[in-house]
Amino acid sequence: MNIPNQRPRIVRAFVPLVLALGVGLAVALGGCGRKQHWDMSDVHMVLADLHLFHMISADTGKPVRAADFRGKVVVLYFGYTHCPDVCPLTMSHLATAIDDLGPQGKDVRILFVSVDPARDTLPILKAYTHAFSAQAIGLRGTMAQVVDATKLYHVAFSYGKKDKYGNYVVNHSASIYVFDRQGRSMLIGSDLTRPAAIAHDLRQLLQG
Repeated sequence: MNIPNQRPRIVRAFVPLVLALGVGLAVALGGCGRKQHWDMSDVHMVLADLHLFHMISADTGKPVRAADFRGKVVVLYFGYTHCPDVCPLTMSHLATAIDDLGPQGKDVRILFVSVDPARDTLPILKAYTHAFSAQAIGLRGTMAQVVDATKLYHVAFSYGKKDKYGNYVVNHSASIYVFDRQGRSMLIGSDLTRPAAIAHDLRQLLQG
């Protein structure tokens, strides 16, 4: 595939309400009174629960719903396969984190939603996501579905101008969204979140 030479501008979206509420602080666990520490930011009070708008799975070619992943901890990420840097970096971090979980990693799913459906066909998405992790699934939707999903999760994206070869970059938010086994929104991180921090938080959700 042709990889654009131009480096995309990364938009790191922050939810103002998250900052206003001071999320990211430890929350109390029931029973023993112990404090649960998150390395990523806690957004369970302000971010929408998992919703996939019946996008198509690159693995099965069929529509998927949030209910299909009930019982799994889900990491949702918006990107595109021609992305030269931030997407492969983030996917690599997620894959490393899942590997660090050992056998528990089988209960995590990475959902990679393409913000470039014109170029990201289902076969391309499948090859791309599986190159990072067997637990990663590419999702493709219509542009209307993509826009609806990005609005729901406060994801910004825009297209750059095409070069003489028809290549272009997509500027997009670099956030990762984490949902518990019931599909409830829990945490937000970014491309700067280290694999050890991701694994730490995923482990707690898996054990919760």
